[in-house]
Amino acid sequence: MRDVRGYEEKDPAVTQHLTSAYPRFVVHPFARQLAALIADKQNLADQTLWLTSSAHMADALAALLGGAGSATLIHDGTVHGVAHPVSTDLAARAKTFLQNIGGFLSSREAEDELVRRGALASAYPEETFASDAAAEIRRHLRRAMPAAGDADLLLAPCGMNAIYAAFRAIADLQAARGRTVWVQLGWLYLDTIAILKKFTATPGDYVYVRDVFDRVALEKLFATIGPRLAGVVAEVPTNPLIQTPDVAALAALCRQHGARLVLDPSVVSVFNLDLLAHADVVTCSLTKYTASEGDLTAGLAAINPAGPDAAELRARIAAALEPVYPRDLARLAWQIGHTDEVLARIHENLPRVVAFLVVQPAVHEVFWTLHPDSRNHYLGLTTKRGANGGMISFSLRTPLAKFYDRLRLPKGPSFGMKTTLICPFMYLAHYDLVTTDAGRAELYASGIEPDLLRLCVGTEPAEEIIAALAEALA
Repeated sequence: MRDVRGYEEKDPAVTQHLTSAYPRFVVHPFARQLAALIADKQNLADQTLWLTSSAHMADALAALLGGAGSATLIHDGTVHGVAHPVSTDLAARAKTFLQNIGGFLSSREAEDELVRRGALASAYPEETFASDAAAEIRRHLRRAMPAAGDADLLLAPCGMNAIYAAFRAIADLQAARGRTVWVQLGWLYLDTIAILKKFTATPGDYVYVRDVFDRVALEKLFATIGPRLAGVVAEVPTNPLIQTPDVAALAALCRQHGARLVLDPSVVSVFNLDLLAHADVVTCSLTKYTASEGDLTAGLAAINPAGPDAAELRARIAAALEPVYPRDLARLAWQIGHTDEVLARIHENLPRVVAFLVVQPAVHEVFWTLHPDSRNHYLGLTTKRGANGGMISFSLRTPLAKFYDRLRLPKGPSFGMKTTLICPFMYLAHYDLVTTDAGRAELYASGIEPDLLRLCVGTEPAEEIIAALAEALA
């Protein structure tokens, strides 16, 4: 826990050891190396250079930073970016923007560029799909969403870019109809919350509904703001409480009031739930479960072809998405074929780990897809028996640090990998909230214990995962 706090507080004693990390939060070493080469070549001394996923993204970042001398567009061959004077404030704004909407240069693109420039001898060898990678990925995705055609399955460089593109497309379309209000249903992943807060037209156009099960409150809200309602974003299930709303009722309410519904099943995988018929757009992080080696990011925006704005959204979202680097596609196309096998092993492990945790005296509460509060809602959406994903969240009756420091499991903030991962999720996602009285009160009001642990079960033998948990709980 000392290291968790040190990372969040940017303690050099901790951060100096982070050579690589989740690439929307820590710039990849290849991207840093390439940025240094370009900065030297273009005489950008005393400048900070951010490399972006496209020229369009560089334009958006430059516009965000704005002001005379605040930002300079950089184009070097096929690589694009933005340079600005060294400034803690400008750097924080740039990094947060690229993190929120998924605009960083791909590490594989940076690696290939370093090879072309003679800075690396060769790219790291890895297995990839040799033919049409995008077609292979869509072939597998159609198993999860058979109603969707290839044109409805839009690939993104990460899940957040898919969510942002869907939000942007719907927001622009609905704004022309006088609809600008967006509803966040339940506690969502931090960057999804950031998109809704930062990119709605006014602060008053962002509405947070805490209780995903309070249908009466939702009906009253919709009746009040119905003509101004643009869209609703919901995770199915939510992260980190793993709550599943009544999706059929939510979809009917959205249709009644002209709102567009965006559903995100990243917590359990798009392969486990049948959501497309209920949503206008299903967004998903393909980083999870389909990229189970944990070595790439990717995302999906799937259009419901029967939705009222399907054709318009298909075109607008496709235009808003960032390009996916071909070698990332080739790597994902190779991995996605293993998804069924990976999910089967995770699904076998999950209930065994849950059964262990729920009887431990030191464990206060355990959340998972079949928690009694939303078990029936979840089962009504599953595509096959036992398809529960791999996420468990739980709180303790004992001090967090004592347990976490003793626990001998891999620790990290992602999930949906072959490797089991655990983290004190709210510390990593919302450190500003867990470290203040007001912030902790906000979490409690949303039903979230600030010291909540998020465990993402992998493919290791269940008895090994359980033994590690038992040792730390003893």
